[in-house]
Amino acid sequence: MGVCENLLSSLDDGFSGIPNIKYYYVFLFLLFIISVMGNIVVMVIICLDHTLRTPKYIAVFNLAFTDLFGSSALLPKVLDIFLFDHPYISYNDCLTFSFFFYTCLPMQAFNLVALAYDRMIAIIFPLHYHVKVTHRFMFSLIAFFWLLAISISLTAIGLLTRLSYCKSVVINSYFCDYGQIYYLACDDTTPGSIFSAVVTVLILWLPLVFIVVSYVYIGYALIKVATVHERVKAFKTCTAHLSLVAIFFLPLIIVVTLTGVIHPNARIVNLSLTSAFPPSLNPIIYVLQTKEIKESVKKLFNIRRQSKIVVKI
Repeated sequence: MGVCENLLSSLDDGFSGIPNIKYYYVFLFLLFIISVMGNIVVMVIICLDHTLRTPKYIAVFNLAFTDLFGSSALLPKVLDIFLFDHPYISYNDCLTFSFFFYTCLPMQAFNLVALAYDRMIAIIFPLHYHVKVTHRFMFSLIAFFWLLAISISLTAIGLLTRLSYCKSVVINSYFCDYGQIYYLACDDTTPGSIFSAVVTVLILWLPLVFIVVSYVYIGYALIKVATVHERVKAFKTCTAHLSLVAIFFLPLIIVVTLTGVIHPNARIVNLSLTSAFPPSLNPIIYVLQTKEIKESVKKLFNIRRQSKIVVKI
């Protein structure tokens, strides 16, 4: 590792072969700004409105925090490469970069699992919801998910530090991509490959299967509801979550299943969109599609407007 430490200090932006890439950088910058502002707004709303301090919105708050944390750890370096022509990163910074990214990625998936469980219990067992989904349960579940995500990330970083790198000075990606770093290694990468396969199942397929099964149960429960109006009303509470699931998992599935088929540039663009789109769209979806948050926003604006009127009088 020591012999080749300097070789890993060079980082290619991964976008050099893509036509008109400067416009794409502008697009990523806009997504980053929307992500930061949107997630801060959601977190502030949940903190200010006492009616939103429920187990469901504990998970929503954590999702907004994870999105803010993840996008802030990833996109600024990409923009730094473009704006200031800094395509280099030290070995230790590269490992730190990977740690934050690979902690936030599974947390986004685990948050969607927590929200799926919340919706399933709320619809299938509405009378037992406040017993089964308590504040303590949700805090414990989220704490467990954080520990699991951090453990996965630390294990991945630990495996990287055991390798020697001497094939190239360029990582063919816009960040310290775990797989791309392994391509530079001269040692046996079998343990890392096995770990990568296990993690893919753990943070992609298992959460997705759980979410799909939960909605199968939800659909079966809604069939039993007497009226169409009641079915639609119950399903509307799931639309925001279903939108988040589609935005997060579909691009990841494309990256994982078509890595050896699609063009490297297409993979890089798709992976960058996977990193940038969910954090920027999640707060917009929750503000626009969630009745409680929309009412909270209206209430906060009304309180502020009334306070201004009082001051003027």
